[in-house]
This record gives sequence, structure tokens and C-alpha cells, in this order.
Amino acid sequence: MKKRVVVTGGAGFIGSHLCEQLLIEEFSVLAIDDLSTGNPLNLAKAKDSDSFEFVQGSILDADLINRSIENSAGCIHLGAALGVKQILEHPFKSLTTNIQGTENVILACAKNAKPLFIASTSEIYGKNSIQPLNEESDRVTGSPQLLRWAYSEAKAIDETIAEMFRLSDGLRYTVGRLFNTVGPRQTGMYGMVLPRFVESAIRGEPLTVYGDGTQTRVFCHIRDAIRAIVSLYDNEKCYGQAFNIGGEGEISILNLAKRVIELTKSKSSVERIPYSSVYPIGFEETMRRVPDTSKLNRFTGWKPTLHIDEIIKDIEKYILAK
Repeated sequence: MKKRVVVTGGAGFIGSHLCEQLLIEEFSVLAIDDLSTGNPLNLAKAKDSDSFEFVQGSILDADLINRSIENSAGCIHLGAALGVKQILEHPFKSLTTNIQGTENVILACAKNAKPLFIASTSEIYGKNSIQPLNEESDRVTGSPQLLRWAYSEAKAIDETIAEMFRLSDGLRYTVGRLFNTVGPRQTGMYGMVLPRFVESAIRGEPLTVYGDGTQTRVFCHIRDAIRAIVSLYDNEKCYGQAFNIGGEGEISILNLAKRVIELTKSKSSVERIPYSSVYPIGFEETMRRVPDTSKLNRFTGWKPTLHIDEIIKDIEKYILAK
């Protein structure tokens, strides 16, 4: 029989790609998603497989999570309230989902002795200015009265709870800290910059850059990120460890906008707007975020394969085909 894996957040951008890859690798998949941000259309390919099952439900439903994990070989936990914009607009709901939902998953995996991969985030590191960031880098966050840091705090608590259960119950868990993962099916609705830029460029509309555009990021294509997750899931060498998952090639947001315009052959302009016109009170920008993924490479041999130009063209192709 095929090993069944539970994927929380399975109808989301990352989750749907992961479900497809797991099916290719001969796993059986149970995807759970409340569809608050996920889209059932993302699962069109996965649903063609007899080895795929979808349940519309919440990670806050402890009974559902426990039953699902009890009858599976393990869990890849992607379910979360994410995106800075979403966190600022629905702070308490987001915090509850990210902490209590993950707690339910951890408890179920610990109780049933099942391996667990937890999707964490580069937000863990806050605004640490010492770059690139490795897994031992300090967390540097702002005031707790700045709600912008609530997501970072929640994910840090998630990682801490997992470690507690490793020490007390032998939980076999691995953490992947995802940096700016992008590609087909991602939406700009929740503040994701690259699909927003490409959509605007295709329409010939101005590409809006927040602030002065000097903030920098490194982007990782979804295919590379999925390869990393699969290499870490239920990997005995990696239990109890955290790993950065990110691309290569630091770029400023202003230069990213210009590159999108160039590659899409758009007549769009670049328009700078202040953060205050986009985000509610409580926002604070992180000016630089660069991943060090050497640990992941040492443990699994993984390296990113797709450059920013290829990523932009792939997103453009996807949007034009919709």
C-alpha cells in the first residue's frame, strides 16, 4: 500500500504543488484546507488521481486533525494564516490559527508517533541586519505593539512547541523556513509582490513599489521549494532541525519591478507609494532578507535551480494561460 501523507493547507499555492509532487512520488495524499485562502481549482490535477483525497476542514478542528493523522503515515503542515497584509487586517484570528492550529497538528503527530514537517518562515528572523541569515541567526523583532510581528511570533512559538514535544514525547519533526517562495498559482491578493508586479505589467498598469524600493529579497521558485520540502519530510538525519529554504540572487524591489517590465515587454511605469497608503497601522518593513541555504545543501544535496528571470517568465506564462 502507498504511504498516505496528510497535507494541511493542501489547496493553497504551495500545498497544491506539493500534493502533485507527492502523488508523482507514489504517496497517497489527504489534503485538508478550509479554503479561506486556498482555492479548490489549484487541486484540479491532483483530483485526477485515485490516490488523492480532499477534506474541507480547519486545522482548528482538533478531532479532524487527530483522526486524519492517526490513519496516515505522517503530516506535512502548511496550513496557516499568512501574508503581512492578512495578519494586519485580521490579527487575532491569524494568531489563533497559526498557534492553535499548529498545536493541534503537533499533538496529533506526537500522540500517534507520526513524522511531521512544519512549514515555518523567514519572518522568524525579524529585522536582523546581519545577512545572509542562517538557522542560528538571532531573532530581532520590533515592539509587540506592532502587529506586523505577530506572524513571526506565532511561527517562533510553533517551532518551540515542536521542540518541547521532541524532548518530552520523541516527536520526529523537521522545520523548513521558507523565504519568498513564488510561482504559478500564487496570488497578489495577500501582498505577494511578484505575481502583483507581473499581473500589472501584463495589463500595462503601473507597478506599485512600496516605500523607496531599496528593500531587497531573494526569490525561490515553487518547484525548487517543493523539492526541498520532500527531501526533508521524514528524513531521519533532519529530525529536530530547522532548515532555510530559499533561492539565490538578491534583488531590490525597485529593480525587480524594472526587470518584470523588461522581461514582459510591458509599457508599464513604476510608481512609488508610501506604506501608509497600503498597510494598516502596525506595519514595519524589513529592509533586507537573504537566506543561507548551505545547511540544507549539506544534509540533502539540495540547491535552487531557477533564476529570477526564469521565475518571472514562468509566472507570466501562467497568468497569460488563465
